[in-house]
Amino acid sequence: MRSAQITRNTLETQIAITLNLDGTGKAAFNTGVPFLDHMLDQIARHGLLDLDIVAKGDLHIDAHHTVEDIGITLGQAFHQAVGDKKGLRRYGHAYVPLDEALSRVVLDISGRPGLVFNVDFVRANIGEFDVDLIHEFFQGFVNHALVTLHVDCLAGSNAHHQAETVFKAFGRALRMALEIDPRMAGMMPSTKGTL
Repeated sequence: MRSAQITRNTLETQIAITLNLDGTGKAAFNTGVPFLDHMLDQIARHGLLDLDIVAKGDLHIDAHHTVEDIGITLGQAFHQAVGDKKGLRRYGHAYVPLDEALSRVVLDISGRPGLVFNVDFVRANIGEFDVDLIHEFFQGFVNHALVTLHVDCLAGSNAHHQAETVFKAFGRALRMALEIDPRMAGMMPSTKGTL
């Protein structure tokens, strides 16, 4: 099983994550940030990941540290769980619509962190959630998962729909990239011989 348990404790946040890359989409979240919980559920459900996240953060200030540190810790768990990467499809992509919104996510389990994030949200907040934190979540993830990630929202006039299509497409792209290709059994999906 490709799985990991990671805890991260700082003066700002305490986070515990259990991740199974070969799951069925079971998820449980207690982050104190309800909108983030909703988005994390999209990753688990559409990525077929089993994901449990408990976080306590300095929410009396704002949600920034909590959201960013969850991205960091999830990236650490992903990096550990993915293992030696032999046999992986490595690349994943997905287009996901939700009513008027449409997002595309493309990723490479490359061993190199990189984020290109082109999402022009139509408003600055979804309820009490600051949409800038979505970028911070993905930046934290890629820096510690060591993946290259391109996120593009291609259409949308509702910020909730825009965000949801991004997270659903991210889950779907992860699912594709993490699949084991039987023709690549035991082989590294790179001409370098390492990722």
